[in-house]
Amino acid sequence: MEPVVVVGAGISGIAAARALTSRGARVVVLDRGHRLGGRMASRRVDGRVVDTGASYFTVSDDGFGKVVEGWRTRGLARPWTDTLVVSHEGDLEPKPGPVRWAAPGGLRSLVEDLAKGLDVRHTTVEHVGPGPEVDGLPASAVVLAMPDPQAVRLLDPAYEDLRQTLHDPFEPVLALTARWAERSWPDVQGAFVAGDPVISWVADDGRRRGDGAPVLVAHSTPEFAAEHLDAPDEAAGPMAVAVRDALGIETEPESTHVHRWTFGKPSGSREEPFALDDALVGVCGDAFSDRPRVEAAYLSGTALGEALADRLKP
Repeated sequence: MEPVVVVGAGISGIAAARALTSRGARVVVLDRGHRLGGRMASRRVDGRVVDTGASYFTVSDDGFGKVVEGWRTRGLARPWTDTLVVSHEGDLEPKPGPVRWAAPGGLRSLVEDLAKGLDVRHTTVEHVGPGPEVDGLPASAVVLAMPDPQAVRLLDPAYEDLRQTLHDPFEPVLALTARWAERSWPDVQGAFVAGDPVISWVADDGRRRGDGAPVLVAHSTPEFAAEHLDAPDEAAGPMAVAVRDALGIETEPESTHVHRWTFGKPSGSREEPFALDDALVGVCGDAFSDRPRVEAAYLSGTALGEALADRLKP
């Protein structure tokens, strides 16, 4: 039998591949990136790993909780905080909530751990279908683990019904990494920024990662990101000013870097955990949930992998 081909090596794609492999399927994972992780992205900035994609994850599902406990016992993940703040016109109000988890080695390291033992190949996929096929090569089934617009771009017109279900345009996000010479802001873990046209969230990456580095990571509003997608570097200045205003920082950062996420996060929600065509081509990811988040992406990929394994039984 031809392999199941998973396109996309973020956490949903790797979860789908693991679920299929555990049920005896032969799986090949294809990803265009040099490293795994998708939007659970980490990059080295000024010699230090910084989380530039997802900010943290929470746990409510028992199955995902067992995976997280394995990461915790091996030192790959750590409970970060259950209290963030809301910043509104400079006032900081505590906002208790669920425990947020982080990773000392960056969230990407968790996806890389989950992918150990899988057949992962780095290549750019241009076309899926019909058949199913991936770039003309036959597959027993195909998983597209990616935002809706990217999946639609790959899918052959033969999958029109599936394409029609993928209507979430996703919202853009710019992620600013800013490093100071020393810590000069209130002792907060992270702040939701209310009413600001430029930024919506700021994370203390030094607290999040546990090394105390004077580094903040801010996420823009979708509207601001849309205005600067063609020239993201030009957004660094306004975003740094917004961060300083939100946390009352008097000094300018020593360095800044902006990462562009054209498809940063889903704009809506869904009740179904994945989409699957009769031809065994499916789509999974954090858009298939009532509240997009890391856990939802993992559960979506796992559910699609299990559904395909059932359909592929001889």
